[in-house]
Amino acid sequence: MLFIIMIACNTPQRDCKAFKTGSFSYEELIEGTLVTTRFTRDDTLEIAYFNNTVDSSSIRWINDCEWIVKKIHPKSMSEQKAVHMKILYTEGEFYTFEYSLVGKNKKQRGTAKKLN
Repeated sequence: MLFIIMIACNTPQRDCKAFKTGSFSYEELIEGTLVTTRFTRDDTLEIAYFNNTVDSSSIRWINDCEWIVKKIHPKSMSEQKAVHMKILYTEGEFYTFEYSLVGKNKKQRGTAKKLN
């Protein structure tokens, strides 16, 4: 019985609605360098700012925790592929997500911070 209570206390939070729209930042190691992407998201559009470039993507929500992102003006064949995003859990001003190309099984994870 004590084991069940301990698990219940450690269940990750998943308040996806709080992270559906707003401004966010995401840090990632690329070739040994920590880089930051900032982005804003609303119900239908995500605008990302990375390395002095701006990218716009359309958003199609599956539910409050999952959505499909597709670049509006892809510059290559790989950028034409849609990406499935899923919030796994939330904590304070952060959410941890997984993402993969639509139809692919290989998933990657990241953590984003809500800025406002």
